[in-house]
Amino acid sequence: MSQSEQQALEQIIKQASRPLEPQPTAQNPELPKLAGVRAVLFDIYGTLIISGSGDIGAADPTIRGQAFADALAAVGVEYQGDCAAGARALRHQIDASHDRSRAAGVEFPEIDIVEVWRLTCEELARGNSIAMGQQINHQQLAVEFEVRTNPVWPMPGLLDCLADLKRKGLILGIISNAQFFTPLVFPALARQTLDNLGVAPELRYYSYEYGRAKPGEWLYEKAARGLADQDNPIHPTETLYVGNDLRNDIWPAAQVGFRTTLFAGDQRSLRLREDAPNRDQQPEPDAIVTQLNQIPTIIGESDIGESQS
Repeated sequence: MSQSEQQALEQIIKQASRPLEPQPTAQNPELPKLAGVRAVLFDIYGTLIISGSGDIGAADPTIRGQAFADALAAVGVEYQGDCAAGARALRHQIDASHDRSRAAGVEFPEIDIVEVWRLTCEELARGNSIAMGQQINHQQLAVEFEVRTNPVWPMPGLLDCLADLKRKGLILGIISNAQFFTPLVFPALARQTLDNLGVAPELRYYSYEYGRAKPGEWLYEKAARGLADQDNPIHPTETLYVGNDLRNDIWPAAQVGFRTTLFAGDQRSLRLREDAPNRDQQPEPDAIVTQLNQIPTIIGESDIGESQS
């Protein structure tokens, strides 16, 4: 993606977005001091970023139908079919992608949304719902649909939290179910790139890049290897993972040896998984925060040292 293309997509996100506030939860913070932490890795949707639908890809089906037609119109494609049928065609391609990956042995697969949209448009053209042979910008189409179905906004305290952790000399990273447009939310709405925020480029693990999603442990295991490959290797027990979903975030992170913090700051996205099988046998988070600015306070100063820069 060229810089101009990226800026154009960021502009779409910016123009379509409106401020959101987190919805309070009934959770009380649990803020023990966590000694020996050298790296903090985050989930994105529902943790660093408010997700209006609760998570990426979780929009109400009634919203998705109209958004499907509107997104096509935004990229200059006239859709002549039923809105709900169009959304079902998109869902069909998502399911087919998952099925192919599972057949190849991937337990928790992730899609490439650009490829899914390309295949969906081919299906629509064969069915005469859109004109055959059109040049369609599938990246823009994916973004146009996403901004209509999953409004987002930076979580309160995002910039201060990351700045405080960076100032303390912590290594920062990401493990998230995400698509190519996910990192664009930061410059579009927080006016800061992940580079500017201090997130290490080599420690950003997005599900779409690997075709593997959470709650699988694959991304966490890859992150653990990446941390071990640092010039000053970081052990899993020196790593804190922060996420809003017990099943997708806390349990698999704990399985690979990370320490964990549940972000319980927004009712839309808080996932306690109370009906999960063997729920009482799963590990509890090491801490619970209800605001991002609580995270730096639970990391002991003496264990990391202040950055000299």
